[in-house]
Amino acid sequence: MQHRRLLLGSAIAGLLLSACATASDSLMSAAPVVNGEPVVYITSADLPEVAAIAGEPGSAAPLRIVSLATGVGETLSALGVADRVVGRDETSDVPGIAAAPIVTAAHSVSAERVLALNPDLVLIDSATAPVEALEQIARSGVEVVSVPEAWTLTDMDARISAVAAAVDVDPAALLATVGELSAVTTPPDAPTVAFLYLRGTSGIYLLGGQGSGADALITAAGGIDVGASEGLDPFVPLTAEALVELNPDVLLVMTKGLDSVNGVDGLLDLPGVAQTSAGASGRVIVVDDEVLLSFGPRTPALVEQLRAALVTVTG
Repeated sequence: MQHRRLLLGSAIAGLLLSACATASDSLMSAAPVVNGEPVVYITSADLPEVAAIAGEPGSAAPLRIVSLATGVGETLSALGVADRVVGRDETSDVPGIAAAPIVTAAHSVSAERVLALNPDLVLIDSATAPVEALEQIARSGVEVVSVPEAWTLTDMDARISAVAAAVDVDPAALLATVGELSAVTTPPDAPTVAFLYLRGTSGIYLLGGQGSGADALITAAGGIDVGASEGLDPFVPLTAEALVELNPDVLLVMTKGLDSVNGVDGLLDLPGVAQTSAGASGRVIVVDDEVLLSFGPRTPALVEQLRAALVTVTG
């Protein structure tokens, strides 16, 4: 799991789902058109704000939290402790904690910057690095808690529970909002989707497979992840031959990845992309990096957005 999270950097029921129809309508009307088909963008602003739905923190709750576990900012906000977050990693980017300074660079933690914030709790996951910095933080007397990563919908409960325990908040209300996403039946005629992880400025072009995180979301949204269906590893080098053979109906990319290849036109210029059904028809879904793989409180709403986006681009 660690090598994937290092690579990606990258992370309510009634409240969230009630906004889905309006949000999906806005997506459809705002979508640009490539080769006659819409390109759908799903941004953080298209999802409902994260509201605190848990109870009050207990007497043992930390007062100064640094969040370094990927995408955990959403969960901290939903647990009602956003105002206690004094530092964060770049993936924990939600309005409730956005004012907290970022203490990582390219996913590498600065012990000095963390300790300067005088935290009493630092949350990490198995990808937080380097180990030497984490050991330095722990030696200073700060509590360092490692929470499990989430790469599937069923992983969410364990991560939410671990974060809640660390901040001394009862997670029951939050867990109830995300507990209905695991049972999904994909229709046989579902659209096929290829998740492409792109960092053009670094020469990184990868195809998602089983366990990429995106495969779980694609399935929940009613699609078929072509990499996962072929039994590919979580991330494999993207080749023109493999992409053409898989021939997805839709391409799923993240916003920063798309920017790194100079937008939709640059994406379609990548070897093999234009030769796929998705590329030839311009069927692309673009999701903000901090939203797609957060597996947090907004994931139910994201799944609904993805479902609507698949309908939009495949008509």
